[in-house]
Amino acid sequence: MPPPPPRRALLAPLLRLRAFSSLAHHPPLPPPPRRHQFVAADAITGRGGGGNPLDPAQLLRDDPVAITASLWVSSFRAQPTAAAPPPPSLSPFLSRLELWVLAYQKAYADETGSYLPRSSIPASTLSSLLALRNAVLDARFRFGNRLTPFLRSPRAAAAAAQDPATLSKRKLRALLTTPGPAPFQDRVVQELLLLLLEPVYEARFSPKSFAFRPGRSPHAAIRTIRRSFAPYLWYIKGDLSPLLHSPDPALVVGALIRDVRDKKVVDLVRSALLTPPVTARPGDEDAAKKKKKRKYQKKKVLPEGEPKPDPYWLQTFFGFAPEEALTQPDWGHCGVLSPLLANVCLDELDKWMEEKIKELYRPSKSDVVGGEDGVEQGNTSWPEFVPTSGPDKTRKVDYIRFGGHFLIGVRGPRADAAVLRKQLVEFCDQRFRIKLDNESLPIEHITKGIMFLDHVLCRRVVYPTLRYTATGGKIISEKGVGTLLSVTASLKQCIKQFRKLEFLKGDREPDPQPCFRMFHATQAHTNAQMNKLLLTMAEWYRYADNRKKVVNFCSYIIRGSLAKLYAAKYKLRSRAKVYKIASRNLSRPLKDKKGQSPEYHNLLRMGLVDSIDGLQYTRMSMVPDPDYTPLPSGWRPDHEKILLEYIKLTDQQTLDEQRSCIREEGLITPQDYISMLVWSYKKNAVLLPSFKENDHKVSTEDLDSDTDELGDEEIGNLDHIDSPKKSD
Repeated sequence: MPPPPPRRALLAPLLRLRAFSSLAHHPPLPPPPRRHQFVAADAITGRGGGGNPLDPAQLLRDDPVAITASLWVSSFRAQPTAAAPPPPSLSPFLSRLELWVLAYQKAYADETGSYLPRSSIPASTLSSLLALRNAVLDARFRFGNRLTPFLRSPRAAAAAAQDPATLSKRKLRALLTTPGPAPFQDRVVQELLLLLLEPVYEARFSPKSFAFRPGRSPHAAIRTIRRSFAPYLWYIKGDLSPLLHSPDPALVVGALIRDVRDKKVVDLVRSALLTPPVTARPGDEDAAKKKKKRKYQKKKVLPEGEPKPDPYWLQTFFGFAPEEALTQPDWGHCGVLSPLLANVCLDELDKWMEEKIKELYRPSKSDVVGGEDGVEQGNTSWPEFVPTSGPDKTRKVDYIRFGGHFLIGVRGPRADAAVLRKQLVEFCDQRFRIKLDNESLPIEHITKGIMFLDHVLCRRVVYPTLRYTATGGKIISEKGVGTLLSVTASLKQCIKQFRKLEFLKGDREPDPQPCFRMFHATQAHTNAQMNKLLLTMAEWYRYADNRKKVVNFCSYIIRGSLAKLYAAKYKLRSRAKVYKIASRNLSRPLKDKKGQSPEYHNLLRMGLVDSIDGLQYTRMSMVPDPDYTPLPSGWRPDHEKILLEYIKLTDQQTLDEQRSCIREEGLITPQDYISMLVWSYKKNAVLLPSFKENDHKVSTEDLDSDTDELGDEEIGNLDHIDSPKKSD
């Protein structure tokens, strides 16, 4: 079959038009017109033509999600180029009370753990939100204000809402010097700034960064490495975490001003960075530790009906988080805005590395990695295949960043990696004021194994299925046909984390030890918590080549730890005794009287006991296989693909090209087909006779058709019946 014509590719977006029907009902909103600015100004000053300008209900006109969606669409429509105009002003959006309500709903959900509908927000809260908005627009808002807040937390007690003038000096001093969570109104302002700045920068960020961004998870970074980093021999690992711990406010504001030219937004971010947070004094820390030890000395046995504390499996899994994901930026009073600002600063490194990738690219016509146009010519169905290298092969560089950690792959001689490292040290010193050296930026070969995101990048030789053997069965030829980039989970790192969490003891052979933190929980609750941990571990190592081995090892350690815990709790002698009573997956109940109890199935049928879930993955065959699905070329998150497709469908030039292509192909769109049907119906309805004549004609035609189907005898009978009526 010959390949389709190139212009037929223009028809593909029309086939997916129905997927964007929801967006079609909400077309992209333009920037708020000037009338909204006048309304905001009237609301601030208390002046207005009609109605009460201080009534929040009159300012809630539009859907806040539609306003935010319009900002996303406008940001992605204007792709950042050398001649691209600056982003639109954010002050009109800052004055929209609808966005303040949406920010309040997000902060309320984080504070209480439940969603608050817009219709359930009381009128007093809306008035407080309006006062907070006016204070921000008038530059009267200050971060960390605990004395006179404009908006109070929904969990604030009545005693906490007292007038500061009525408090004593001791209480005022304790209120101002005691460290604690940020005021609730600060979190609302942070959420609003995140709503405004995130769409502006997501359209400008480099696709090489994968941390603190929607849709770009660690799994996406691992799959990108598996696909794109196969040809590289030398790797450079770097750590810019000091920038995430203690940033320079001037550096952050300077990076922000390059893309956002709105003074009010920049002043808010500068105030959040420069306002010092309340920290505890050294003596207060020691006193708090003593009180904490004294408070938790006595163990509490939880009854059956009492809810359990924070899940132990969640705390345990955070201990397994990779080193690159442990560092979460938290700058002053920026709160949830800190990760975005960290990416704003590090985006300069991403842009610099993109220029270096183009500068150091040396294509070779005889290489399968890339030709003169830079397009990969290798096997796309087997992207982890490692091609051969040499002085006459293509030289290229690739880069990926996750948070403050980055990985650079170099294809070519080691001297190219050394030159790039020297330039990188100079760039970080001049731009970020971070001193790096050769030890902090090691150059490692792929054969030694590169650790990144708790996975090891190495090479695996592929052997043919048929091997030449001698008469005695000894292999005399074992030639490899190629090498693959292997992405495996680090078993040593897993054992190290288990030791840190006190699941293991010993240095040589891993021996499980009981997790006494679950001593006072029931067997059903303990098994359920550990199953959540195992399911999370299996999902985390989803794209690792040794997924079965690592998850089965984690199951063995947890199962042995629980067996020792149950042996100590129910006064059994060994793990073997526990396995004999509770079976291999610990799904049968254990009793403290020598393990003897009524038949469990009978008690379960009568509803006298709760069902106990057995531990997952007790055998390696039960662990799911690794996911080797290749990442498509030019991958983007789902929300970005939907936005770009919607922008393409709303472009008039694209629609004209699609219509011309449809006419050339002799096709017709569903909309035109429906229009033709409607027009034909209207045209035929005009040409038809009147309603009564039409009904009489239809009835006559039906009667004629019925008589045609009757025989001669039946027609004669009908005439005989009708003859008396005619004589009368």
